[in-house]
This record gives sequence, structure tokens and C-alpha cells, in this order.
Amino acid sequence: MQTWILFALLTVASWGLYGVLLHSGQVSMSDPENGRYKAFFWVGIAYFLIAVLAPAGMLMAAKASWAMPAKGIWLSLIAGVVGAVGAFGVLLAFGAKGHPAAVMSIIFAGAPIVNAFVAMSLHPPAGGWSKLDWRFLLGIVLAAVGGLLVSKYKPAPGPQKPPTEQVEPNPK
Repeated sequence: MQTWILFALLTVASWGLYGVLLHSGQVSMSDPENGRYKAFFWVGIAYFLIAVLAPAGMLMAAKASWAMPAKGIWLSLIAGVVGAVGAFGVLLAFGAKGHPAAVMSIIFAGAPIVNAFVAMSLHPPAGGWSKLDWRFLLGIVLAAVGGLLVSKYKPAPGPQKPPTEQVEPNPK
């Protein structure tokens, strides 16, 4: 197996857990009105730890040059903004009563479709759009239909556990 596939699967597993854990974090904040913002605050802290400190450490360990072209900086910054807006959109969807299974299915079916069309717009296929392989187009349709079916026919949640009462420690 090629190494890039392992990293891609790491991302699949991480992002597959993201929605469920984010929703659980939001609910666990015990603040129906602001819990999503509190959860997103901690997502931001995690992004800082992983997305700022880890690459900085790797660049330092590699003794890499810190020279960076402006175009690369701006495109990367815009990519970060788009990613953060998407993550915030997930929380807003949960806040609007979207179920994690439906929300994440729509996102994970729709994002590859958007990615494919934007990538092809920036880097047109050989022979133009009319030369697209029918199997590619079928894949786009199947991704959309799959996201729709998973969202529409998600299993109903099981019975809810009653909340456990938390007892404050006795300060004797």
C-alpha cells in the first residue's frame, strides 16, 4: 500500500469522527443556546495545537527556510478560512436541529462533488468537459444519491438515557 493512502485513510477516520464528536461536545456543554460556540472555541484551540505548533516543530526540526511566497501564504490562508467556515457551518447545522448522521452525510457526499468541479475548472480535463468519462459522471451522481439516501433514511436514535445528576463535592 502506498503511504499516501494511509494518510488519506487517517483523514477519513478523523473526519468521520469529527461530526459525531463535535455534536457530542456541543451537547455536553450543557448550554443549549451557546454550547455550539463553546465547542467551536475548543476546536479552535485544537487547531492551534495541531495546525500551528506541529508544522512549526516539523519545519524547525527540518531546519527549513521560513521564506514563503505571498501567493502561497494567501492561498493557504484562504484555504484555512474556508475550512474554518465549513467547520462552523457544521455547528450551525447542528444548532438548527440537523442530525449528525444527516449533516455529515450531506457534507461528505457534497464536498467531493464540489472539489471535482472546482478542480476541473482550474485544471480542465484533456479534451474538455465533453470528453469526461461516463464512469466519472456516474460517480458524481452516485455520491449525490448516496448522500441523499443516507441522510433521508438514517436509523432512528435509540431510547435516550436519563441525565445523571451531578453531585457537588462536600467542602468539609
